[in-house]
Formats: sequence, structure tokens, C-alpha cells
Amino acid sequence: MVHVVILGAGIGGLPTAYELRHLLPKCHRITLISDHPKFTFIPSLPWVAFDLTPLENIQLDIENLLLGRGIDWIEGKVTALDPQAQTLNIAGKTINYDYAVIATGASLALDAVPGLGPEQGYTQSVCNPHHALLAREAWQKFLDHPGPLVVGAVPGVSCFGPLYEFALLADYVLRQRGLRDQVPITLVTPEPYAGHLGIGGMANSSELVTQLLQQRDIELIENTEITGINPEKMTLADGRILPFQYSMVLPPFQGAEFLQLAKGLTDEKGFVPILPTYQHPDFPSIYSLGVVVQLTLPEQTSIPIGVPKTGQMTEAMGMAVAHNIARELGVIKTAAVTPTLEAICMADFGDTGIIFIAAPVLPDCVTGKRRSSVAKRGFWVSWMKVAFEKFFLMKMRLGMSVPWFERWGLRILGLSLVAPIPDSQLPTTASKN
Repeated sequence: MVHVVILGAGIGGLPTAYELRHLLPKCHRITLISDHPKFTFIPSLPWVAFDLTPLENIQLDIENLLLGRGIDWIEGKVTALDPQAQTLNIAGKTINYDYAVIATGASLALDAVPGLGPEQGYTQSVCNPHHALLAREAWQKFLDHPGPLVVGAVPGVSCFGPLYEFALLADYVLRQRGLRDQVPITLVTPEPYAGHLGIGGMANSSELVTQLLQQRDIELIENTEITGINPEKMTLADGRILPFQYSMVLPPFQGAEFLQLAKGLTDEKGFVPILPTYQHPDFPSIYSLGVVVQLTLPEQTSIPIGVPKTGQMTEAMGMAVAHNIARELGVIKTAAVTPTLEAICMADFGDTGIIFIAAPVLPDCVTGKRRSSVAKRGFWVSWMKVAFEKFFLMKMRLGMSVPWFERWGLRILGLSLVAPIPDSQLPTTASKN
């Protein structure tokens, strides 16, 4: 019997636990660990901030989800991980593992810029449930005293979808309330151009995004660094001062503190290096997936930004990790696999939206091109995002990871989740089966 622990019960961790339980015989133990008792569908948090949907509508109780599924559940904060001893600590208790899957999601580098909030600063965020609730509370007060609105991202940010969603949803909500003429909106991004999204080369995304911002009378400041934030005032690197009555600014992501404290486990930002199997290069008992994975874009931008790891990418990483662990245990005899990192991102703007498809997210290192990239605008994108939220929550209730009909739908779009790894690219530990 082996013990597999999964650290994190979000969009990556929970489906991976389901997939491992589906693949592994019952004699193998699976434990899911998180310091949050609820699963949250993170992509819907901008709607929570604008009071367009209650937080409880996008959350599920994890303990109830796991009842009778053969997956152990521990609610608690991991304080230490020892990759050599293959142990971790939770509230003073030591847990041994044979395999650890790191799916902790994003920790926020809120010290990246002075004044970055919400707890110790002056801006809002929609990166976790607590911040979304704080943003909603601040938004309700803002509606009583409207004024300038600034939406931005600081250097190092890797997920730009919420940036555009927040600015354009704010425009939509304010128009619905008859307040738009009282609220000048400015969007500030470190991207080289609007619609770069941290990956560049996304078909006509720049044109679509820029046109939409112009149509909605939202001032765009691109390729710009936010250097400081004070009460009701934001400073840019070129010296400009932007006044605001309300501001939502995305912070950079980093790895959790306990990961950074584990010697040799992460880079300086807490991201975990990986092999094609998504194993750690030096600790083969450790796999990683989602935001915490170290990915770099070949293109260097003038202002540092990160590579996005969308929900679909995270799901694909989880499927690959589960497959490769099962393969190492001799349960699966087929080739090891790696995620294709093909991504679909749906950005909802209230009465319209844009769908972005990148296959793959990281362009070919030789040609610098992707197999395909698509950006399409339409009111139907908003419907699709709502439908996908309901679908994903239904999967989690039913204990599914990526069912056959979802994979079939992706194939119709010309997309896939995983691909076989050539034997020449396999690490020694992964090629023994």
C-alpha cells in the first residue's frame, strides 16, 4: 500500500484526488489536505465582488463531497514539508507520504508594491473568496459615493482575465444603475499591449480588447508599471498620478510559505520546477500542478509578467499527474503522459464577452508559434461561462474529474488534455515501468 497526499483542494487538487481514486486500487490510500473547508470555483469571484452571484452559490463543502468516496480528508494548514524524509507537518502533527501532489494554488505577493491591498493597503482583489467579499463590501459603499475607478495589475501578474473582466463588468453594472457618467474608468496593465494575456500572439485578441475598451470609454494605459499606492491615489513609473475612489489591482502569485522554506524544492518565488511528467527534478516522490508550477515564456517583456495557468491547464496537469503516479505503481501500462497546456479562457463582461483559445499556451520554442489561437467576441460567451461554472460544480458533486464527454467535446474543438511522452524525454525514475 502507498499513501498519496494531495495538498490543496481547489480546481486542481480536488479533481486530481477524484482521478487518483478512480485509477488506483482501494489498497492505496489517498488523502486530500487543505486549510479551507470549502471548494470555490475561483473564476466566478469577479461576479461575487459585484454582487451578481452569492459566494455560497460557487462553493461546496469538501468533507461532504468526499463522504463514501475512499478519500481521506484533513482540514488544516501545512506548516512544513520535508521532501527528503517525505513528511509534512500540520498543526504539529507529522504525516508520512509515498507521493505528494502539490496543488496549493496561488499565494499572493501583496508586498510587491507599497499600498497593495486589501488587508494592509488601499486596493481590492478578487483572487480568493475572502478578498472577493471585501471587494463586494467596498463596492457597495462605492455605489453610494461614486468617483474615479482604477483597475490594474502590477508587474509579475500572470492571470489577466480578471483584469479585463473587472473593468468591463464595472462598466456594465454602473450603466445598469445609471451611474456610469459619474465614474471615469482607467485600466492599467504591465502587458506590452492590451490582450497580450501573458502569452502574446493570441490571434486578434489585442484588437478585440482594445476596441471594446474604447467602445466602453475605458482609458487604457498599457506597458506601464504601478510603483506605489496611497489612499485614493496611484503612482505610475512615469510619474503619473491616478486618483481613485475605488481600485481593484491584481497582485503577483507566489508559492506558499511552507514550500519556499523546503530546501531545494522551489525557485525564489516559490514555484516548483518540473520534468515532463510533472515530477520534481530532484524529488521524484513530489508532483505539482496548477499555479504553483514553474512555467516560463520564451518571450521577455519590458515589464516582467508571468505565464497564466488556466483552469483547463490545471485540470490537464492533474490528469497527467494521476496517470503517471498510477503508471509508476504498475496500475497503468501505457506510456507516461504530459499535459498539452492547451487553454480555453472565457472572460465575461456582462452583456458580452471574449473567449480565448491557445493551443498550446507556450509557443514552440523553435518556431515561436502555436498550432492555433482564437479570440472571439459575443454575448454567448457570458452564457458559456455561466454554463461551465454549473457544469464544473456538478462534476465536483458527482466525484468526476474529466468525464469522457468533456474530453470528447474538447476533441471536437481540436484540443486535448495530455499527450504521450517519448521515452527519450522520460526521467529515469519514470521509465522503469
